[in-house]
Amino acid sequence: MKTTDTPPAGATEDAPPVSKTVGQGPAKPKRDVSGGTLNVFSHGILILWAFMVVMPLLWAVMTSFKDDASIFESPWSLPDRLHFENWSRAWSEAHMSEYFLNTIIVVAFSLVGTLLLGSMAAYVLSRFDFPGNRFIYFLFVGGMSFPIMLALVPLFYVLKNMGLLETLPGLIMVYIAYSLPFTVFFLTSFFRTLPSSVAEAAMIDGASHTRTFFQVMIPMAKPGLISVGIFNFLGQWNQYMLPTVLNNDPENRVLSQGLVELATSQGYKGDWSGLFAGLVMAMLPVLAAYIIFQRQVVAGLTAGAIK
Repeated sequence: MKTTDTPPAGATEDAPPVSKTVGQGPAKPKRDVSGGTLNVFSHGILILWAFMVVMPLLWAVMTSFKDDASIFESPWSLPDRLHFENWSRAWSEAHMSEYFLNTIIVVAFSLVGTLLLGSMAAYVLSRFDFPGNRFIYFLFVGGMSFPIMLALVPLFYVLKNMGLLETLPGLIMVYIAYSLPFTVFFLTSFFRTLPSSVAEAAMIDGASHTRTFFQVMIPMAKPGLISVGIFNFLGQWNQYMLPTVLNNDPENRVLSQGLVELATSQGYKGDWSGLFAGLVMAMLPVLAAYIIFQRQVVAGLTAGAIK
């Protein structure tokens, strides 16, 4: 390899020569060392976070198949065999089946009511201009910042005067009112991102506002409805304070109340395996719902940022 000095084209003789290397290719770009370090650090944090979240869940599932002696003698070891009688005992003797049924009834009706009323209110607030539009919207937004503990005593007397205290319909109504502010806030922003041309075309074709909403806008808002529905499902399924204050009838207790009663009674009896089995029963529907709809949740959260 040799180096020659040749002047560039159009240069004078007094100009300094340009040095070039014969046989040498283009210079390679430098590697971004800081970016690689950041990726390693972020991946390490994600792995640590996943370990902290997944390990307690796996340990609870593993413990639910052990007997009481193995739980205390070797808490981190695998069970010698799968003790399915723990699950059957928690399901029947601890009345988890009744609590499960009550929770499914309450959450199903409250979730449908929340999505129906919340989507209707959000659609009107986002698509129609009328006096008081912004005032009503900010009332819903302010409802998210209102502490639920301040409303417990008024709710107690309101339900008592209506004859709905310690009943499942009363608890359903409270769940809907509790979930509406966030639902309206979320769906109002989502409906604003949807194209209005489709709704206008439906109106030109003679569709009423009701038909346009249910047959045109609701299918377009499916990702947002699924996202806010998952969040409401998690909050309503795990709700403990409202049913504790407003629903003390033993026959109408929901799953969160049943778990507390199971922890108290089984703790005195020493039936820790049954307690862990009941705990896993309460976790499984939440995990299943999120695993099934995780793609729709992500799509609904990111759809509002893309027009």
